[in-house]
Amino acid sequence: MSNTELSIEAELELLQRQSVSYVLHETNPANGLVIDKTAPDWPASIAATGFALATDPVGVERGFMSRAAAVERTLATLRFFWNSSHGPEPDASGYQGFCYHFLDMRTGRRGTARDWK
Repeated sequence: MSNTELSIEAELELLQRQSVSYVLHETNPANGLVIDKTAPDWPASIAATGFALATDPVGVERGFMSRAAAVERTLATLRFFWNSSHGPEPDASGYQGFCYHFLDMRTGRRGTARDWK
């Protein structure tokens, strides 16, 4: 293995460690929602939450988190979406099988852009 390959592996591990760290620190453990960016009172996003679901197996494989912790986190997220409010109401979490992109970190309800400015 060349020095370049070792460097690429080290960079990959650093990127994975930082990604898992972000997810671990920016997730609401009660519902599994992940904040979209680290600004005060910013909403969760479906993109960040989906990223977290994909990050957990990497975290387990690399030894950054236990399998039990990853299972607990994944189940919290899936249970939230299974039980969340779906309908035409302006504060529902989703509608017709799709979730809104931005959701309140605590309640999981849809809000408007002015809610997070």
